[in-house]
Amino acid sequence: MRIGELSKATGIPVPTIKYYLREGLLAPGELTSPNQASYGDAHIRRLRLIRALVDLAQVPVAQVKEIVESLDADNISLHDQIGRAHRALTPTRKPTATPEARAAATDEVNALITRRGWTVEPEAPALATLIETVAALRTLGQDNLVAFLDAYAEAVDRFAQLEVEAVSAPTRDQLAESVVIGTILGETLISSLRLLAQESISAHHWR
Repeated sequence: MRIGELSKATGIPVPTIKYYLREGLLAPGELTSPNQASYGDAHIRRLRLIRALVDLAQVPVAQVKEIVESLDADNISLHDQIGRAHRALTPTRKPTATPEARAAATDEVNALITRRGWTVEPEAPALATLIETVAALRTLGQDNLVAFLDAYAEAVDRFAQLEVEAVSAPTRDQLAESVVIGTILGETLISSLRLLAQESISAHHWR
């Protein structure tokens, strides 16, 4: 298809598609003449991923480029492809806890990971975020919430297993893209369900 047809198929304006091409987020089409290129289903799939990252996850274009580059890296394992994408998706948060609170939270989180038998890289941004969150909860006197850490981990482990098992795609690239999109939309899905459940429980307890 030509770029106009690609625009119609994805709902993305031609100027935006050309911008993604210039920035290297989208692979060039196959040249059919000096001024014409042909695009296929892979371009449609990639554009949908880009829009999910930009519009739903609010990921800056520079980080989107990092994600798509990791997905296109053929010299690394699928696990590493997905890991790079996850790291680009995870925002870097400014540390706010005191050194003492962070040290205690680090021990607590590391003990949790050991109990769960999780395989986690020490530099994983989500690990730092969890440590800061636990430290903040302790500092704010919300020890009752930290006490649920194992219960939270149990629930997260279960639906993370379901998410991974639900992903199926004919090619490695499509599989990696599906995991990334599932991560983005899964965060929104889980957050929305949690808020609805809290509203319902609050209505039954305190209305």
